[in-house]
Parts: sequence; C-alpha cells; structure tokens
Amino acid sequence: MSLSGCGQAPEAGSGAADHLTAADIKEEAAAPANQQNGSPIAVSASSGPKIAYVYDYGFRLAADHIPEVQRQQADLCEKQGPQVCRILEMQQNGGEGDYASGSLSLAVAAPRARAFGTQLVQIAGKADGQQISSSISGEDLSKQIVDTEARLRARTLLRDRLMEVLATRTGKVAELVEAERSVAQVNEEIDEARSWLAEMQGRVNFSRVNLTYQSGAPSSGGFLAPVRMAIGNVTSILGAIAAFLIMAATILIPLGLIAWAIKLAIGWVRRMKGPSAES
Repeated sequence: MSLSGCGQAPEAGSGAADHLTAADIKEEAAAPANQQNGSPIAVSASSGPKIAYVYDYGFRLAADHIPEVQRQQADLCEKQGPQVCRILEMQQNGGEGDYASGSLSLAVAAPRARAFGTQLVQIAGKADGQQISSSISGEDLSKQIVDTEARLRARTLLRDRLMEVLATRTGKVAELVEAERSVAQVNEEIDEARSWLAEMQGRVNFSRVNLTYQSGAPSSGGFLAPVRMAIGNVTSILGAIAAFLIMAATILIPLGLIAWAIKLAIGWVRRMKGPSAES
C-alpha cells in the first residue's frame, strides 16, 4: 500500500500552490519591493533624475498697469494650450490710493518653463514694469518615484496572487472572506500609490511659475525719509483730526444745550422768588 501510494502521480491542480493561503501570499509579498520571486522588478531610474522646478518672479508696476499686465500674461498662457501652460490661480487686490497687488500661478511644461518665464518678463517690461525678484528652486523626486513604482508593482503582484487564490481554492468560508478583504485592502493601496505617482510625475512634467505684482516704490532712508513719510500721512492725520472734532461735537453740543437749559431754569426760578420776597 505504501509503495502504491508513493508511486501514485499527483492530480492536476494539486500541489503546493493549492495550499497557498492569503496569509502565505502576504508574507511572500513582504519581501523587498524591488525583489519578488528572486527576480528584480524593473524601475524607471535609468530615465534620469526627476526634478520638480518652481520659478518665482516679482514685478513692481503702476497700480493701473497691474490688471492689464496680468491679463496679457494669462492670455499668453492660454494661447499655448493646456498641454503647455495652465492657469492655476489668479488674484488681484486693489488697495487704497495708488497701492495695489496681485498674483498669478501657472503650470508650464518643464522643457519650456524658463523660456516662457522670459516672455512673461518682457510683457511686464513693455508696461514700464520692473522685475524686483526672481528665484528657481527644485526638488528631486527620483527616489520617491522609483520607490512608489516598485511598491505599485509589488501590490499589483500581490493582488493578482490573491485573485488566483479566490478563483482556484476551495477552503473554509473564513479563509475566503479574509482573502476578499485582503484584495480590497490591496486595491486601496494600489489606488493610493497610483494617485501619489501621478501627482509627483505631474510636478516633474509641469513646472510651477509664480508671479507677484505690487505697486509703489520703496522709500529710501536718510534725512528725507521722515519728511516723505509725514507728507504721505497728511491725509490720514487730517482725517483723524476731523473724526475727533466730529466726536467732540457729538458729545459737547448736547451737554452744552443741557447746561444752557439748566442755567435758564435757575434764572427763571430766581426771578420768581424775587417778587415773592419783596411782598
């Protein structure tokens, strides 16, 4: 009996694969993200560094020129099409007097970002604008992208193995329910990794260009600085004086009328007492 049992061939579909559970597959997937089943997972590190650039430009313009310059720069972006330039945010604040400010944020295709920035500076220059600041900053996302790609591949492999368990295994109901829960959890992780990967890749493909506008010139120091500040505050000072006079009049006029009425009443009483005393 033992010889015949040893010589019996295994049935189709039996073997170690049939005894693989969801827990076994999870344990197998706990291996390094870039090493599954003894073979490395290919990642996109060979495509070069993945750097997300941010360009900042600051302009000083006359208050009435800011809306026009902002509109021309936004129009230039829209003319390039959404594959090259996109408007992310646009603000404009009209302050008191000659002061105003605004901002414009764009997403520009990375290969054309610097050249496009030059065009934006030229538009401001034609409106007698002055570039007062500029900066370029970059964040290397290469490692994060590679790690996320590797995790995405590992989670996808795990999901496929779990689906195979659900399709082929006939085990206890509890084990099948646990496998289904594992599939749902892995699908959530896959969606999260894809979203994060798309966000990082978008930052690499489209550089952010931030434009800020402000009016007025900075005051210089020295002897004339206090004089210039005083002249600039004359309107505020006169307004404060007028407000004080209005408040004083609002309080003093009623009090004066009351005092005058009391004085008249006292005088009338004295005049009435005079004849009474004489009689």
